[in-house]
Order: sequence, then structure tokens, then C-alpha cells
Amino acid sequence: MNPTVSRRDFLKLGAAGAALASIPAAFAKAAGKKIPIALELYSVRKECAQDTAGVIKAVAKMGYKGVEFAGFYNKDAKTLRKILDDCGLKCCGSHTPFGNLLGDKFKETVEFNQTLGNKFLIVPGLPKDRTASRQAWLDTAKLFNELADRAAPHKMRVGYHNHTIEFKELDGELPWDTFFGNTKKEVVMQFDTGNAMHGGGNAVPFLKKYPGRAATIHLKPFSHAKPDALIGEDDLPWNEIFAVCETTGKTEWYIVEYERPAMPALEAVEKCLQALKTMGKC
Repeated sequence: MNPTVSRRDFLKLGAAGAALASIPAAFAKAAGKKIPIALELYSVRKECAQDTAGVIKAVAKMGYKGVEFAGFYNKDAKTLRKILDDCGLKCCGSHTPFGNLLGDKFKETVEFNQTLGNKFLIVPGLPKDRTASRQAWLDTAKLFNELADRAAPHKMRVGYHNHTIEFKELDGELPWDTFFGNTKKEVVMQFDTGNAMHGGGNAVPFLKKYPGRAATIHLKPFSHAKPDALIGEDDLPWNEIFAVCETTGKTEWYIVEYERPAMPALEAVEKCLQALKTMGKC
């Protein structure tokens, strides 16, 4: 011990040192938090239509932890569930046509997805009469609140996936704000990063504005200079997006979607996953 340092000062230094030592550990713990990464099968829809089981197996081999369906390739839920189980994959969502959540179809939709092991029923688009005006969006928001209540007893959640129109002002407000500003927190905000940027919507402010709503998020690249850019080659602020998702966003799944392959679709989605690995996301 340095003889010029009193015992009291030494104890203070020791406490400070312990606190400093704990900071890297805390950061390491936070950095080590991993949100599982899934693939939106729309990215490989042509391949899935030809060989659903083979493509899903290939996706699992790449290192993806789950898949989101956008159509079921004329297969029943039990068949699809067996394919997933055999590959060790989870179903993290299904893009569900709006009409399949209405009336008597709701029960059938719930039962199909329960068999898949899926709790996220995400509407990928709406009829024009549901989006033609601010009032139409308000009416749609009210209906989604009702659907969320109807899904809750089945331990399922209903959500909405954006394209570009949600970020273009309509009747004095962005439709995204009209809709999510008037839906309850149980309605999932499936933010598509690439679609939003294409429409002029930066992901980060919207993810911050609606905390806890982005239970699943589509990681889709966007680049002004390179339309076919893969994840990591594009213009999106990925580190900022991840920071929000992993804190206030309460995101449960990252879902890769890549729709403009400049190479074979399976190769492209594997490169996207590799880029996310480089970023420390898996």
C-alpha cells in the first residue's frame, strides 16, 4: 500500500475501482443480449414454392433461428410444423391477409397458426378503402384494437406491417401516426426498415416514438445509390436501430427480408445473415 494514502482513501479508491470494473461487465452483458434472427420466406418465395422443406432446411443450416410465412405453399399446418421441428426452427410470424382475421375466418386462422406455434398474426397490407383518408385509418385502428382483444385469449397478437404510404402525409398527419397513435400497445408495430426509408420514414424516430410496440421488425436494406444493396452495404443506421430494438423497442425477433436479389435468393439472404453476424447480432 502507498504509505501516503490513508486507509479511508484506500477504501474509497477500492470502491471506485470495483465500480469501474463492473462497467465493462455490464456493457458486455448488454452487448451479449441476442435477439433471434428469422427469415421472411417471401424473400425466397419462388424457391419455397418448388421445394418448401428443402428451402427451410437450407435456411436453418445458414444459422437462422426462425421463419415468417407469407403464404403456406398449399401445405397444411401440421406438415409445415413438422418441417420446422425437424430443422429446429420456430415460426416467428405469418403475414396474414386482412380478410382472414374477419368474421368466421378468424377462428380458422388462429387454429392454423396455433398448430404452427406462431403467436404473431401480421397484416401485410390493407384494402384501399381502409387507407383512403385519415378517418379510414382511424376506423381501421379501432378494428385492430378489437382484433387484438379477440386474439388475446388465444395468447396471440395482431399487428400491421408497413409499406411506403404510411409515411406520406394524409389529411394533415402521417398514416403511421394516425394508426399507431390510436391502437393499443397490444397491436404489434412490425416496422419494415427498407419500406419506411423508401417512403421517407427513418426507422429510429418512429421506433422511439412508440416504445414497446416493435415486437418483430423487418430488417430490410435500403440504399439511394445502390438499389440492390445487401444489409451492411446500404444507408440504414443499423447500430442505432439495434440499440432501440434491444432497449425500449422490446423486440422479440429480427426478421430479414430481401426482395431484390442481385444474386440467387438463397445466397443473398445468407449474405445478409453473415453481415448481421459481423455486426455481432448472432
